[in-house]
Amino acid sequence: MLALNNTNVQPVIFFLTGIPGLKSAQVWISIPFCLLYVIALSGNSMILFVVLREQNLHEPMYYFLSMLSATDLSLSLCTLSTTLGVFWFEAREITLNACIAQMFFLHGFTFMESGVLLAMAFDRFVAICNPLRYTTVLTNARIAQIGMSILIRNIAVMLPVVLFVKKLSFCSAVVLSHSYCYHVDLIQLSCTDNRINNILGLFAIFSTTGFDCPCILLSYVLI
Repeated sequence: MLALNNTNVQPVIFFLTGIPGLKSAQVWISIPFCLLYVIALSGNSMILFVVLREQNLHEPMYYFLSMLSATDLSLSLCTLSTTLGVFWFEAREITLNACIAQMFFLHGFTFMESGVLLAMAFDRFVAICNPLRYTTVLTNARIAQIGMSILIRNIAVMLPVVLFVKKLSFCSAVVLSHSYCYHVDLIQLSCTDNRINNILGLFAIFSTTGFDCPCILLSYVLI
């Protein structure tokens, strides 16, 4: 099969997929998808607006809730353009660089959501189990540090994944199985050895969601 590399003059083009077997009904199927996006965007925007405007909500719990809303808002925007583009305009083509960028933000915000949920669990643990120290433990500076730590962790985890995807060569079969770019879906189309990419993908999952979920469970068990 013809191998295509991102170093060639002609860029690699991928083709996104809607819902298999329901091509004729995709316009109608897009309506509930669009409504879900509208609800997600408007709901999270409302939370951010209310927390920003109300001074009595400027507390650690609501700061973390704002972080979660901002993450959900960004995650929705990551997939909004390509998903509705496929459903409404049959805009299936996406370049390798655009695909990698979407993959980076999609997985990055997913991992960030996991980190924010862990921070919220820690917030509730301190508030319930050690309420007298709550205001001294979760200061504004500490909350900012937690937020920056989550952001830096996700960037550090995702950068190697992106860099090694850029090194892959792709065959002529470049049809993705989703309406957005997903890491596993992308590396499976590679003509070259992708074992390192698989290892990096597993490491990214276990070092983020795989670490956060047991810690969240532990916090509620301790509560």
